[in-house]
Amino acid sequence: MTPCAYLVDDDEAIRDSLAWLLESRGVCCRSFPSAEDFLAAWEPALAGCLLLDIRMDGMSGPELFDALNELGNRMPVIFLTGHGDVPMAVSALKKGAFDFVEKPCNDNELVNRVIEALQLDANQRAAASGADSVNERLNQLTTRERQVMELILAGKLNKLIADELQISMRTVEVHRAKLFDKMGVRTAVELAQLLAGKR
Repeated sequence: MTPCAYLVDDDEAIRDSLAWLLESRGVCCRSFPSAEDFLAAWEPALAGCLLLDIRMDGMSGPELFDALNELGNRMPVIFLTGHGDVPMAVSALKKGAFDFVEKPCNDNELVNRVIEALQLDANQRAAASGADSVNERLNQLTTRERQVMELILAGKLNKLIADELQISMRTVEVHRAKLFDKMGVRTAVELAQLLAGKR
């Protein structure tokens, strides 16, 4: 899906002007007149960021933010605030919002923050997809290859691994070569780097 800035604001004039501003800087923008409309259109595959007004008729911005968090939304959220909404915005930041911008705002600063949020979303999605790929590779290992891998990661040499698993050195070398091949690495150091934080 094309990354977009999803703009949720019940003020049509603001929606129109922000959509025009974002598109003039080459940012794809889709706008929604209510939190409920966006919630109905939301799906996990949506990529980009969310520009969310705090006060709206019906469901408020923070209520939508909470609902999306429960659904597992990973898109960065920028709150648009006015009328003394700063405490609400600060509360949202503590819950993981990307930023809040007070209306009226500096156009260029707002677009710059949107572009940063889009980049963050792209980076997070790439990292998540990399983690999925590592998990898929780990799932291809046999039980014995996993045992050999654990001992390699513990810094043990082939002879010690052979002794511990009561197999020949040649068998250890075969398992080692197969697991390196499946994991797409050439050395124990590369293997350790690939799995950093996974174990």
